[in-house]
Amino acid sequence: MYTKKMAFLCLLLVFSLYVMAQDITYSAPDREDVRNMNYEILGKLKGNFLIYKNYRNIHTISVYGDDMKLVTKNKIEGLPDKLFNADFIAYPDYCYMFYQYQKKNIVYCMAQKIDAMGKQIGNPLELDTTVLAFNASNKIYSSAYSENKQRIIFFKINTKSDKQYIVTTLLFNADLSLLHRSTINIAMPEKNDYLTAFEVDNQGNLAFLRAWGTSQNDNIIGMDFYFKPAMENTVVATPLNVKGLFLDDLHIKFDNENQHCLITGFFAKQRRGSVEGLYNYIWDETKLAPLHAGILTFNDDLRNDARGESSMRNAFNNYYIHNIIMRKDGGYLLTAESAYSTSRGNAYNRWDYMYGSPFFNPYDYYYGYGYGYGIGMMGSYFYPWSFGGPMNSVNRFYADNIMILSFNPGDSLEWSNVIHKSQYDDNSDAFIGYGLLNSGDQLHFLFNTVERRQSLLTDQSITPDGQIIRNPLFKNLDRGYQFMPRQGKQIGLRQMIIPCQYRGYITFAKVVL
Repeated sequence: MYTKKMAFLCLLLVFSLYVMAQDITYSAPDREDVRNMNYEILGKLKGNFLIYKNYRNIHTISVYGDDMKLVTKNKIEGLPDKLFNADFIAYPDYCYMFYQYQKKNIVYCMAQKIDAMGKQIGNPLELDTTVLAFNASNKIYSSAYSENKQRIIFFKINTKSDKQYIVTTLLFNADLSLLHRSTINIAMPEKNDYLTAFEVDNQGNLAFLRAWGTSQNDNIIGMDFYFKPAMENTVVATPLNVKGLFLDDLHIKFDNENQHCLITGFFAKQRRGSVEGLYNYIWDETKLAPLHAGILTFNDDLRNDARGESSMRNAFNNYYIHNIIMRKDGGYLLTAESAYSTSRGNAYNRWDYMYGSPFFNPYDYYYGYGYGYGIGMMGSYFYPWSFGGPMNSVNRFYADNIMILSFNPGDSLEWSNVIHKSQYDDNSDAFIGYGLLNSGDQLHFLFNTVERRQSLLTDQSITPDGQIIRNPLFKNLDRGYQFMPRQGKQIGLRQMIIPCQYRGYITFAKVVL
């Protein structure tokens, strides 16, 4: 009896400490931080929190202490008036700002090193240049970096010939020393061919897909997997057998621990049909050969749990993949969220949005005809209304249930679960969706819920065996602060910086679990 009481008291103490650890600290509003400014949470550098801010042609780095009080704010000097982009990668002691601009007929790809106090280190470094015969409307180079941040790739795709694309890659290390430059030709025999889903592993190997459909805004009916070794000028091309499947929302993810590469996406059994399940393909980097290929058909229990207001048949038609987390044992975890929009009561499906998803956008990485949409190095996950659709008439945005799937090393489903939520907002998607924090023992999903007409930041987590925990509400939820958790960034084991809107200004909150 005594032992049981002691065990109960210990559990109560642990729970009490966990609840007490939950806390929120807000930064003070800055009159220059208007709600339509651009910003990027860079991370935690030497104990400071760095945030990039841009309004018009002014670019600054704000440095906050652990109490979220502003330590210093530095203007980034020497930048041209018009930048195509501002992408960042952060390390413990410094970060890089990557940007592109055009001067006359030359596009410059540049890098600026910044220290932990937000000050520029040295002069900007020119990474590459491209001569154009037109004025670009957006960046020419796209980028990706490895999980350990030791390999960074910039690439550009020349599409002047619709039968053969020229892919130029530049591989750098963490010191921005050029390790390898290559130019490869990719045959594009199909009418609606495009290249997509570029990813790089810890050795600098590059993977991407050549996919095609019956039209640009349609299912994928065929694709080839390309693997480019880091220091070589050739690619290994593997046709993927997707006969009878109509694919959408494709992703690539490297498993650096086991040297595997996962290709996954939703599939239907007919053109523009209802989503039936997931297509999964695993490539072995050491053997340069496929390890597994198969499909997972969603059963009725999962459909019923995930469908929300949809019918059983259409349960997953609004779902988009947001996170893929690889495990050391070779298994992985995948999350997807239901997201859609309406206008004057008319709902749009995934085919009404421009090109369906960002991975079905044939202009993501290309130059040659003046197109210029880029993937961005630090971009947040996809929301359908962010990539087209009838934006001028859309006035209500929705973000509903979150599906979590866990796969074992053999690529069979271990467990599935659904976090239930229902969010909507008019004229803005900033306050809906979720932010993900990985505390090692659990995955925490942070999102807004409305109770008694007040928006409250909620934390629901999932354990390694798929159990959902509804954690207590946060303390210090001050009135007037509207959280934007989807744009938050994890900066510690149990810490996250989340932007907020307060009286028309952008502020930032440090959330501690």
